[in-house]
This record gives sequence, structure tokens and C-alpha cells, in this order.
Amino acid sequence: MKALSARRAILLGIPALVIAAGMAGAAWMMHIPADLDLAREKATASGHYIAAIAPEQEPVSVGPMHAWIVTITEPGGSPVDSARISIDGGMPQHGHGLPTSPAVTRELGAGRYLVEGVKFNMSGWWEFKVGIQGPAGSDAATFNLVL
Repeated sequence: MKALSARRAILLGIPALVIAAGMAGAAWMMHIPADLDLAREKATASGHYIAAIAPEQEPVSVGPMHAWIVTITEPGGSPVDSARISIDGGMPQHGHGLPTSPAVTRELGAGRYLVEGVKFNMSGWWEFKVGIQGPAGSDAATFNLVL
């Protein structure tokens, strides 16, 4: 009888541990760091440029396609035109990228570039990465978004 109770405890205990571990892992993946920088304008990694991002429409939501305006200036404020801009990103806690391949579709002038094809397919912490190839050289900026 004791063997049967021990076996039952093991058979019930293992799934309970698996479920608890899964719930703990999911909670960690949803945890957004309290000190996350949510600035939408910042100096690029090497300081060659100032980059800013702004959605064409607020609020930014999960599901629909979005267009964004990326603005690139020199540190002194002069606009950077005719730069090559690349867009990447993803969810750092989930280990996946954007579900689409956003790209600059038009240069708007005054250092502004229209990026289309941005989609966020779930809520949480996203990174929006802007790569810049301009007159001062290559540089990049990573922006954090929480949806």
C-alpha cells in the first residue's frame, strides 16, 4: 500500500513541478525591467548621430501594421539626409525578431525617413533597432518599446 502511495505521489508530483517551472519561466519572460529606457530619442551607440523614432499613429498596438518616422540628425542638430537606414528588432526575452521585415520606403526630408511594415504580434517588451550608414560613418541605436 505504501508503494502505491509513493508511486501516486511521484506521478502527481512530476507534472506539478513541470507546471510550476513553466509558470515561473513564463513570469520571468513577461517581467519588464523597472529601469528600462523608453526614450524615443537618443544618441547612437558611437555618438555619430541623434536618432528618434515616432509612430505615425498612436497608440501603438499589437496586431496591425504600423508606419514609423525615423529622424536622424548630427549631434549639433543638423538633419542627416540621404543616409541608408536599416530596421531590425524583436523581443529580447523571447529570443525572436520582428514578424515582418520593415524597411524605409521613402525619405521625407529634414533627416526624416518613413519606415513601413512594422508589426508587433504580442504584448511585452520589444526592441526597435535602427542602423545608420551616413556621412559620419556607421552607427546604430536601440529603442525599447513596451506594448
